[in-house]
Amino acid sequence: MNFNSLSILPLHHYPEYLKPCCDLINAEWPRSETARMMSLQASCDSLPTSFILVNDKCVIGHCKLTPIPSIPESCFIETVVISKSLRGKKLGSFLMNKMEDYGRDVLKLKMMHLSTKGQENFYAKLGYELCPPVSIYGTCVNSMFKKSEEESSETVKYVPQNAETSGFAPPPPPPPMPKAPDINGSNQKNCIKSTKTFMFKYL
Repeated sequence: MNFNSLSILPLHHYPEYLKPCCDLINAEWPRSETARMMSLQASCDSLPTSFILVNDKCVIGHCKLTPIPSIPESCFIETVVISKSLRGKKLGSFLMNKMEDYGRDVLKLKMMHLSTKGQENFYAKLGYELCPPVSIYGTCVNSMFKKSEEESSETVKYVPQNAETSGFAPPPPPPPMPKAPDINGSNQKNCIKSTKTFMFKYL
């Protein structure tokens, strides 16, 4: 395939491609059309941004960039998909390279993160390395643990000091929170389990 004939377009500027893009993604990961369309319609110039790979007015690929609040110098690459009939033609690598260019040159990011299940070798060939899980919902894994520990300690502080004299037994202390995962690889038995592999790459 002649890559010069391909276009990578921000989906929100080309609403006529919403339905074909929805069909392409749902062919890989089935989901209600309403939910999928709502997700795609959230695309904007600031993240999250959905990009489509177009050839001869046909949507043949998609990739979404989502912010990572806990890592502002990075973004999360998700929903990377190429039309099943066109796989094996380096289109996935082409799309990923363009997304990295956009992240570095337009968004001024220093790195990119992603998660995958079964495509680790593909991303490793593109230079991605294993990393601890990250969250796109406002905090990283370590921060989640830290917050939980702080909340637990606050709960203990609110036990009445005169509980013994009031005739009521004080409530039992909360159970200890699990230790935060060590990014260097230790304490693996205490890490949050994930069915996906998380990876990142410096740009």
